Amino acid sequence: MYYFLFLILSIMAVGGVIGMILSRNQAYNALFLVLSFASLGGLYALLDAPFIATIQIIIYAGAIIVLFLFVIMIINLKKGLPQERKKWIPYLAIFLGVIFLFQIIYPVISNLIFFKQQKGIIEGSPLNLGSALFSEYLYPFEITSLIIIIALIGAVVLLKRKGAK
Repeated sequence: MYYFLFLILSIMAVGGVIGMILSRNQAYNALFLVLSFASLGGLYALLDAPFIATIQIIIYAGAIIVLFLFVIMIINLKKGLPQERKKWIPYLAIFLGVIFLFQIIYPVISNLIFFKQQKGIIEGSPLNLGSALFSEYLYPFEITSLIIIIALIGAVVLLKRKGAK
């Protein structure tokens, strides 16, 4: 049964990503991304990680996609980017690709070195995560929530200003 669910969820995740890549409509891209995020949440649940599965579905498939759709609806997609901005896109893509490649390779190499030196693995739980989040990391958590609120207020102000013109 687990193999069947894994097969179905992985096909849905890969299909969502392929649909997102092939679709030309940005709203459909966001909906395909929801499918992919929800499928990943199901895969996390199959891996006996219910906390991460719940966070994946609530935060990514819920909140982040709402923000994506909000931005998609604000931007005038019929005009597109000006021609002078389009010439920098390939260079930006190469630069970001190198950074993302580094972000993938560096943890793998550091974990291989770290696991050779590590004596035991410390197990985490949602209780430990919550305790650390609301004690040691309380200020960064609150600052992050303030930054998100300020960004949402700024988006609403820009939308109202754009609608008034």
